[in-house]
Amino acid sequence: MKLYRAGAIAGLLASAVMLAACSSSKSDDNGGGGGGSATGCAKGTLNGEGSTAQTNAITQWITDFQKKCDGATVNYNATGSGAGVTAFNGNQVDFAGSDSALKVDKGEVTSATSRCGSTPLDLPMVVGPIAVAYKVAGLDSVTLTPELIAKIFTGKITKWNDAAIAAANSGVTLPATGIHVFFRSDSSGTTENFEKYLAATAPDVFTATPDKDSSKAGFVGEGKPKSQGVAQAISATDGAIGYVEYSFAVQNNLGVAKVDNGGGAVELSKDSASAAAGAATVVGTGNDLSLKIDYTTKAAGAYPIILVTYEIVCTKYSDAAKGALVKAFLNYASGAGQDSLAQLGYAPIPADLLTKVKASVATIS
Repeated sequence: MKLYRAGAIAGLLASAVMLAACSSSKSDDNGGGGGGSATGCAKGTLNGEGSTAQTNAITQWITDFQKKCDGATVNYNATGSGAGVTAFNGNQVDFAGSDSALKVDKGEVTSATSRCGSTPLDLPMVVGPIAVAYKVAGLDSVTLTPELIAKIFTGKITKWNDAAIAAANSGVTLPATGIHVFFRSDSSGTTENFEKYLAATAPDVFTATPDKDSSKAGFVGEGKPKSQGVAQAISATDGAIGYVEYSFAVQNNLGVAKVDNGGGAVELSKDSASAAAGAATVVGTGNDLSLKIDYTTKAAGAYPIILVTYEIVCTKYSDAAKGALVKAFLNYASGAGQDSLAQLGYAPIPADLLTKVKASVATIS
């Protein structure tokens, strides 16, 4: 099943988004209650930065938010998860989008706590399937296992008609085209989640420690900046393969591999991504909702390579008006904003987890 029509997201990609958002005079339904006022609106300017994977989602949220309200401006600069966390902890933006929760061992939680003067929160807002995207003339469908994916990205398999790929694709005619790998060159939560998948499912082949920095992974091929850069590079190269958030794969008309974790080949879809997200467990404490994803799942119909994009915020802002606007915007994102995700190439947050997200958003001030 397709998650959306490619035309539905045309024109939504942008590295910076500046759109008018919410006022209490125009909205009496922001999809969940508990916003910055009785109508869920607040005035002022809100700046965010980070994850490129959620670009299509957050652009749509801001667009829809503005239709319901006015009196505020929301800016989002899609620079990558690592840059977003750095900007947030440096007090340069009001919230960060990151495909990886703040890390204790790298000092990110300590830095965020100091920056906020209160407890920072990782709030999951978007489930983003990571597509193993490809462009190979004459190859309309292909199934890959974790071991095959790991061997392709580390240069141990270099031809599309390799015997190991053929063994997983009985009856499929595979061309002798050389494999050209593309990966993210910037600090990326998508990279870290993709590497976590490989480390969990093919540890004998992928032996690196998962990281946002792909230079430590031992990948072959070429690095490209941002989700857009990887998708465009694959689109322009016959024989190419790469990992990219699914909405960018479809927008660039790329093939998407089925993945077989051991329970059978699974096609990427809203439902198959949601099935995997539903198996994630909350490992954060209190109102922090950082998750642990089970990349090794063999559950039938569960597409295992997913990421969750978090909005990273303060529990209490020194500027009460800023806190009210953050609360109003995230209240919308966790409410009516979830309804638009499937058509944009994402999966909504599972219902049980979304209840916790809304409760956490309600604590922001």
